[in-house]
Amino acid sequence: MSELRLAAIDVKPGAALESQSGLQMLRPRIWGAWREPAARGRVAAIVMHPASNFMGHYLIAPLAARGVASMGLNSRYAGNDTLLLMERVIQDLGAGVAFLREQGYAKVLLIGNSGGAALSAFYAAQSQQITAIEFVHGGPTHLLPADLPPIDGLALCAAHEGRSRLLSKWIDPAVVDENDPLATDPALDLYGSDVQPPYDAAFLQRFASAQAARLARIEAWVDQRLVTLRAAYGAGSPAADQVFTVHRTHADPRCLDLSLDANDRALGSVWGDPKTVNASAYAMGRISSLTGFLSQWSSRSLADGPRNLAACTHPVLLLNYTADQSTFPSTRDAWLAAAPGRVTSVDIRGGNHYLAGQPALVEQVADRIAQFAEGL
Repeated sequence: MSELRLAAIDVKPGAALESQSGLQMLRPRIWGAWREPAARGRVAAIVMHPASNFMGHYLIAPLAARGVASMGLNSRYAGNDTLLLMERVIQDLGAGVAFLREQGYAKVLLIGNSGGAALSAFYAAQSQQITAIEFVHGGPTHLLPADLPPIDGLALCAAHEGRSRLLSKWIDPAVVDENDPLATDPALDLYGSDVQPPYDAAFLQRFASAQAARLARIEAWVDQRLVTLRAAYGAGSPAADQVFTVHRTHADPRCLDLSLDANDRALGSVWGDPKTVNASAYAMGRISSLTGFLSQWSSRSLADGPRNLAACTHPVLLLNYTADQSTFPSTRDAWLAAAPGRVTSVDIRGGNHYLAGQPALVEQVADRIAQFAEGL
């Protein structure tokens, strides 16, 4: 297997002032780290997340050792999803696919790990037919078929259904004042003293309804704020956007009640104590631009994983980590229902979300993906 190598890949410019770096805006690039097998094969894989740095991903070396060239690729938004547009991220992913094609690989496999799963499904669907003609906030995406070279299959690991679905299940419905995270309704506060697990069906229904209502209020405010800013600055101006905070975005009853969507997980969150995560300064979806919110987190996001999986025709390997604290049996079922007869589902028994401290399971996952890649 080769040494880990750096790939610097040019991409098309995005929005004006998308980066504070003038150099990055003048010549935007994304970065990847990749390895090739000792005996060059015909399949290469990309593992990518919308915002996380995957250049050190745990599957790069194991897959290369099994004959699959593997790249951990970063999007232009790595480490900061405030302005992230999913429509630009698939463009970045397409540049990575083109890079591997240029290296002579006949087949390209997308590995969608965690939040990368919905990204991979979005790419797969758009690579077969571009329907993302306009951004959710309006205006053309300028996506072209050449931006999205074809791929040959998807391997989804610990696969979230998409950022919009994730926030719909995680947002804290107890918040009654968007400007004050301490102002809550005690009857809906998972982390107060009035609500304790196990949760009955009536409470869960009220909780989910209140989550949907809070998200709808935020989305309506975003829409109206965009109208106001565009009236002031003009629809095409970089000033016709702003960042804002969504407080308390980690209130999933499944973190505190193991009887819900039961699997092999322990109590708590993938990031530790869920109460602390819920209140932390930079939790999932905490800070966003208006346009970024609509693209990533809103009900109108185009990057819904199962919906996009249903719209493509690629073969799919679905790897379910059974001790995951953030994907569950219902998550698996949503992916399976999206592509009946096209998904090979495999349980990785005892696997936590990151396979942290589980080297034997990393090898097991790599074996399964390599076997799948051989059949492409």
